[in-house]
Amino acid sequence: MTDTQDQTRADAAEGTDPLTRLEQEGEIAADYLEGLLDIADLDGDIDMDVEADRASVSIISDSTSRDLQKLVGRDGEVLEALQELTRLAVNRETGDRSRLMLDIAGFRARKREELAKLGAQAVADAKQSGKPVKLDPMTPFERKVVHDAVAAAGLRSESEGEEPQRRVVVLPV
Repeated sequence: MTDTQDQTRADAAEGTDPLTRLEQEGEIAADYLEGLLDIADLDGDIDMDVEADRASVSIISDSTSRDLQKLVGRDGEVLEALQELTRLAVNRETGDRSRLMLDIAGFRARKREELAKLGAQAVADAKQSGKPVKLDPMTPFERKVVHDAVAAAGLRSESEGEEPQRRVVVLPV
């Protein structure tokens, strides 16, 4: 890391501007993930953004190879672990807890679309039956997407149960 990057990060850490802090998180995460890609000898481009008051970092690839799928794993398990490691790397640099979201090869974007449809279906079922609709257990990311979809449709939802069996319940009107 160059002295200029260190100074930029130090300046950002001193500032109270939330956008600057989130951009700093994205830069730290990108540096960490670039190192990981180099170690694993995988090709991928890093895209950084700020979405919904959190830093968002994506690893994308122009190739059609399945190399990045190794970093997603079955049902996103490896992706979840890499996200936590990346958050820890950000925490080590900033001293603050990170809520950074990591996406690899568009996995989370596709999952978000599927979950929004699931939430819309649960809303329709709850409206039709007048009874609460319990969904299968989900990760925190998945529950958040469903809660947002339910709220956008005008209904309420809540989470119940203990991890890893925590689930969304869509409540009728």
